[in-house]
Amino acid sequence: MQLDDNKRKRNMLLYVLIAFVVYMVLNTFLFPNLQNGGVQTQDVNYTQLLDDLENKRVEDIKYTTDDARAVYTLKGEEGKVYRTTTMPTDADLTNRIQEAGATLKVTVPDRDSGMWTYLFVTIVLPVLVFFLFGRWLNRRMKKAMGDDNPSMDFSSGGFGGFGGGGLGKSGARIVASKDVGVTFKDVAGQEEAKESLKEVVDFLEKPQRYEAIGAKLPRGALLVGPPGTGKTLLAKAVAGEAGVPFFSISGSEFVEMFVGRGAAKVRDLFKQAKEKAPCIVFIDEIDTIGKKRDGSGFSGNDEREQTLNQLLTEMDGFDNQKGIVVLAATNRPDTLDPALLRPGRFDRRVPVELPDLAGRKAILELHSKDVKTEPGIDLSAIARATPGASGADLANIINEGALRAVRLGRTRATQEDFEESVEVIIAGQQRKSTVLSDHEKQVVAYHEIGHAIVAARQKGSAPVTKITIVPRTNGALGYTMQVEEDEHFLTTKQEVLDKLAVYCGGRAAEELIFGEMTTGAANDIEQATKLARNMVTRFGMSDEFGMMALGTVQNAYLNQDTSLTCAPGTAERVDAVVKQLIAEAHERALQALKENKFKLHELAHYLYKKETITGEEFMNLLTRENPLMPKTNG
Repeated sequence: MQLDDNKRKRNMLLYVLIAFVVYMVLNTFLFPNLQNGGVQTQDVNYTQLLDDLENKRVEDIKYTTDDARAVYTLKGEEGKVYRTTTMPTDADLTNRIQEAGATLKVTVPDRDSGMWTYLFVTIVLPVLVFFLFGRWLNRRMKKAMGDDNPSMDFSSGGFGGFGGGGLGKSGARIVASKDVGVTFKDVAGQEEAKESLKEVVDFLEKPQRYEAIGAKLPRGALLVGPPGTGKTLLAKAVAGEAGVPFFSISGSEFVEMFVGRGAAKVRDLFKQAKEKAPCIVFIDEIDTIGKKRDGSGFSGNDEREQTLNQLLTEMDGFDNQKGIVVLAATNRPDTLDPALLRPGRFDRRVPVELPDLAGRKAILELHSKDVKTEPGIDLSAIARATPGASGADLANIINEGALRAVRLGRTRATQEDFEESVEVIIAGQQRKSTVLSDHEKQVVAYHEIGHAIVAARQKGSAPVTKITIVPRTNGALGYTMQVEEDEHFLTTKQEVLDKLAVYCGGRAAEELIFGEMTTGAANDIEQATKLARNMVTRFGMSDEFGMMALGTVQNAYLNQDTSLTCAPGTAERVDAVVKQLIAEAHERALQALKENKFKLHELAHYLYKKETITGEEFMNLLTRENPLMPKTNG
């Protein structure tokens, strides 16, 4: 990349200025001492010199005929010289020096050679050294960035690589087609997304088919979905399937401190893509630079807006027949600028959602291939226990299971390892250092059994699979796990009310047995309040408001928090309805526990002793008629 002449001259001038500043600093603080042999120099006036001569303290004195200053030393003072600040014409000075007994040395300079030597050493040589050093540093930085052009390039570094190299480069990671190493068979649980992207692969492999009919493939595809669902992996798989180079860069890498640098990186990225076409350009977290511009015409970050404008221009400018496909990923599509989503840019939207039950099982099978396991591993049970888990979560579960097997000294992972890893992902590691008092342990046991009994007494409720009172690193002192046998995509109003009652079961058990409240129900209260508020504001499950939308989801792919979109007076009524729903659920839970108070005591004592029980143990104790005799079938 060559720079125009004007820019080259500005950079050369900058070199000269830097060299001059360094020279002045050296001349001020270093050269004076070097000129005097490194000894300490003190400036005095001419009157002081005359006083020292009159007192016969001067050892020797020397001066140059064309200089207005003299340098002298005093008797008995070694390592220190005195220099006059002025040296007026004084015909009697020589006689005074002789009378004082001092040694006089007068230097007549050679004007033909001395001046040029002085100028070369003090000015020309420092500038030349700085120029050569900057050129060497610029070449080293270009070589490290993969640029084979040996010519001097000032554009990448502002001033020859002197502290700012690479600011104009895109910084994209380029993966050759043979090194991508990912295809669609390496992506599981996203069949619909793969189907949408196969058309892109077909276009890159056989563009003439589309040209023959006059069709144009969308220039950009936007992958949207929650974190960890495999958006980047899908983009790599497209490049791997098509056998083309893959350019990968994050949106945050375009954001620079200097205005215009982000736009320069966009230009450089698309220039490289045109040289490598056909290819895939992938921009991760595009919402970093693609956020909506404000309507007032004044942006809070001019650099970010310039970068977005350049991206819009580049996507309009490149020839799509060359086979450049731009893929982008985000989990905040609602914040993107409309100009970025219009036809001709990112006009194809590919949802990459959380996997369903079949998708979770396929992802677990894919990641478990690399792990040595005992025969008979049931990954379906793990998939059922992880609703709402992303592909990254499931990969982590398999890895945590393998790590647990190694910690326990085994060479193969077991079903128990993977089940425990699910609990580690959900609730954290066991906190063996936390020791509860007997009373606190009893309270936690009754609390968890309260949840379990209320859940078991609800029709259609998910079966209880495990109850534990072993503290976890996320702060939970215990938990009750329920796993649906089949995956549900719709929830009835009665099922939501039953779930509310289960949330209230722990606090109800504490009140029923101990007549007091503890902080252990904090998370239950939070979840119950959120669910009850969604019933009213989003699901239309309240008699007072009916099918009236009172809230909107801020971000469907991140926290899913709801903000109210109603008048303040309506918001107060919403709070009253939410309070009533929770109060009714709490009363239902309390009634269910009163009817099963004997079983509550029995199961709580059993859990207190064992600390962890399975769902099968819980149901056997709950359903047997005689506490002293197990229930018989048949």
